[in-house]
Amino acid sequence: MCRSVKTLFNLDPPATDEEVAAAALQYVRKLSGSTHPSQANQEAFDVAVAAVAAATRELLDSLVTAAPPKDREVEAEKARARSAKRFGS
Repeated sequence: MCRSVKTLFNLDPPATDEEVAAAALQYVRKLSGSTHPSQANQEAFDVAVAAVAAATRELLDSLVTAAPPKDREVEAEKARARSAKRFGS
């Protein structure tokens, strides 16, 4: 799994459509092995990103949990601490 993939479920505030689209783009780029598809593949690439974004939004909207939502700032600070430990300050 890519290290830069972020959890989008159970956050306060909830994941935005922009975050969902960015995650979909990252996923399609990883699967295709291409960050910039050729002109011949651009349409297929764009359709795939839209389909993955729609499926992701549907998934996020249908998941349920009894856990309280995670605070984005607290989670960001934890990520910074992990990064500092791994790569140094």
